[in-house]
Amino acid sequence: VQLQASGGGLVQPGGFLRLSCTASGNSFSITVMGWYRQAPGNQRELVARITAGRSTNYADSVKGRFTIFRDNLKNTVYLQMNSLKPEDTAVYYCNTAPSMISWGQGTLVTVSS
Repeated sequence: VQLQASGGGLVQPGGFLRLSCTASGNSFSITVMGWYRQAPGNQRELVARITAGRSTNYADSVKGRFTIFRDNLKNTVYLQMNSLKPEDTAVYYCNTAPSMISWGQGTLVTVSS
């Protein structure tokens, strides 16, 4: 299974971005998926997860601002990020939750004025 994340970029505080992650393989629809991030000098952390039944959980730091959703027909999981803050700056990755697949390159999100 391979994961390809995209959609990152430079955005001003208060702005928004939508990240996408497409997975290869045949079991995507039954897999719990997560979005993770790693800021410079910090450990990688799980920020959002979504089950096969589309139940969601969020880290307290992003709750109310980020939304994770999935399209099983496209083998894709998304992360809608609103009201972005400078502290959201990080490389964002997708993986199963808990992580069981080799990490891809991730996509860089920079929140700065």
